[in-house]
Amino acid sequence: MNDLAEIISRNADSIRKQWMAEMSGSVQRTDLMSKTELDEQCRAILESIIEGVKTSGPTNVSGPGWDTARQLLQEISASRARQGFSPTEVATFVLSLKQALFSAIRTAHTTAKNQDQLFDTVWAATELVDRLALITTEAFTATREELIVRQQQELLELSTPVVKLWDGILALPIIGTLDSSRTQVVMENLLQTVVATNSKYAIIDITGVPTVDTLVAQHLLKTITAARLMGAECIISGVRPQIAQTIVHLGINLEDVITKAKLSDAFALALQRSGRAVVRQGPERASGISSLLVKKEE
Repeated sequence: MNDLAEIISRNADSIRKQWMAEMSGSVQRTDLMSKTELDEQCRAILESIIEGVKTSGPTNVSGPGWDTARQLLQEISASRARQGFSPTEVATFVLSLKQALFSAIRTAHTTAKNQDQLFDTVWAATELVDRLALITTEAFTATREELIVRQQQELLELSTPVVKLWDGILALPIIGTLDSSRTQVVMENLLQTVVATNSKYAIIDITGVPTVDTLVAQHLLKTITAARLMGAECIISGVRPQIAQTIVHLGINLEDVITKAKLSDAFALALQRSGRAVVRQGPERASGISSLLVKKEE
């Protein structure tokens, strides 16, 4: 067993206690993790470090002897990423082990005459902790990226709801800018709902779209074409004067697409084309409130 592994093994308890003390003022988040859980993590990491140093040496952290340590650090980093720890807190969790290791090494070499051995041990400990910190940071970053991608996908799905306005009539309100990935989600949601509800009319409301350029118009036309292939006719509503002028200036061809300024106008047109009419009832005796009645025309 080499010098560093022997020092860590012989002073594991004192190293762990000093490590915990170093973290108490910076990265010990009692609101996210209990002290008992943190102590267990430190104990497990020290045991895996001893195993790795014995088997593969202090610098070859990619060796088979470090499998347990790498897996443990990756699991801890992923867990902390989900809990809400910052990247600095996760990296400092491992880096704060340095002071405790240096103290143990200095105590072990107090009476040693060979200063080269002391320097070699200190350098090996420094390089070891830095490599372990890199493993922790990489695992934390990978987990955060996965969370961000998943949240973006969920936001895309939530931001493109398909609403059933009436039997056979759907509405798809779009808020924000359309890009390729979002258009794919919009198209999939619309087509799936068209098939599930057997709808013949779909209103795409672009009131919440800030600008319509050539790219956005192409995405809209792709969605409309796909819906037509599924047997649904599309109506675009929410066309503001600024958007109308932009479409004209860009020379975008929307001749085959029905457009309306308001969602209510598009809904009324869809009702009319589906053979329904909107009629106003007289005042109700109980409340005196007028209401609209949609009836199927014979």
